[in-house]
Amino acid sequence: MGKLQSKFRKRSELYRASQGEKADSTFDSQVVQYEPAHQGSISSVTNLSPDLCVSGGSDQAVVVYDWKQGRMCQSFQGHNREVTKVVCYPGSTWIFSASRDKTVLMWDLNQGDEPIQEFCGHELVVNGLAISPDGRKLCTGSRDNWMCLWDIESAKCEQRHNISRNLVTHVCWVPGSSSIVQTSEDKTIRVWDSRTWQVTNTFPAKQYIQTHCDVSPNGNYLVSSSNGFGGQGCEATLWDLRQPGCKVVEYRGHLQTTACCVFIPTPPGGTAQVATSSHDSSIKIWDQNTAVCLGTLSLDGAGPLVYLAPNDSNNLLCASFSNGINHIQVGQGSNQAQGSGAGSGGAGGLDIKVLARF
Repeated sequence: MGKLQSKFRKRSELYRASQGEKADSTFDSQVVQYEPAHQGSISSVTNLSPDLCVSGGSDQAVVVYDWKQGRMCQSFQGHNREVTKVVCYPGSTWIFSASRDKTVLMWDLNQGDEPIQEFCGHELVVNGLAISPDGRKLCTGSRDNWMCLWDIESAKCEQRHNISRNLVTHVCWVPGSSSIVQTSEDKTIRVWDSRTWQVTNTFPAKQYIQTHCDVSPNGNYLVSSSNGFGGQGCEATLWDLRQPGCKVVEYRGHLQTTACCVFIPTPPGGTAQVATSSHDSSIKIWDQNTAVCLGTLSLDGAGPLVYLAPNDSNNLLCASFSNGINHIQVGQGSNQAQGSGAGSGGAGGLDIKVLARF
C-alpha cells in the first residue's frame, strides 16, 4: 500500500497548494481534500458501483460522486427538504432518495437530471427505504407509523400497514427473501412478510430507540444499533434471523448514540466483522462473533458520524454531520495512534485511517 499512500499524499499536497491551505498536523497533511459533495450535513451514503457513491443531506441534493477520482458526477435536485436516506439497486443505475418532504424520488444516472418516478403518500418524514431483491418493489417506512409497499414501475402503493408508535427509523430487505426488517423509535425490531404485508416476528424490546439495522449477505444475521448517552445504551446487537429474537452478542464501547451498524464484506478466509459509527465521532470495527473491538478511529471535529457504506473489506465511506464524507481504509497495522486520524486497534490490531474527504 506504500505507493498508494504516497500517491494520495501527493494529491493532497497539490490540492492544498492550489487552495492556498497549509497542513496544520501530520494527520491532515495525509488526507486528500476533494471538492465537497454537499453544503451542510450528510444524512446517508451508499454505493452505486465500485467507484461511485450516492449521498443525501441537509442541502436537499442527491449527489453521485466518484470517490476514487475525487470528482462529482451528478447532483440531483428535486426534494424541498433534507434528504434522509438513499439506496441503489445493485447492478443498475437506479437511485432512490427519501426526504423530510414526505416523498421518495427515483432517479436514473443515465436518464438526465429529473426524477423518473415519485412515490407520495406518507404524512411525515420517510426514514426507511429498501428495494426488493428482484428490483420490482420498494418498501418505505415513516415516522407516521406507516409501512408501505410500492410497485416501482407504476409508483402505485400496493400495501399499507399502520402500527401504533411504530416510528420507523430504518428498513432492510433480507437478501434472497420475501422478508423485510425494520427498526423503530418504539425500541423494537419487526420482521415483515412482503407477500402478506404482516409482521411475522417482533423482537424483544431494547432499552433504547433502535436507530439502524443491516442484514448479513447470507441473510442469517441482523445487526441493530441503539441510541443512548454517557455509555448507557449506545450498543449494537447481533441477532440470529433463523431464530427470531435470539440475541447473539452485543458490541459495547461507544459513549453516545450508535447511529449506524453494518456488516463488512468478508474476504476468503477472513474474520467476519461489523462496523459501527457513533455520535461520539468514532468508528469501531468488531469481530462479529466474539464482539472484540478490533480497532477504533476517532474523527475529532467531525460531529456525529451518521452513516457507513462498506465498499469492500478494506474500504468504507463514512458520512458525518460536520466533516463531509470520509474515505476510510482498514488494514492490519502497527497500532500507532496518530492524532485524530489513525485508529488504535484492540486485539487484532487493525489500522484504520482516513485517506480522503469530500
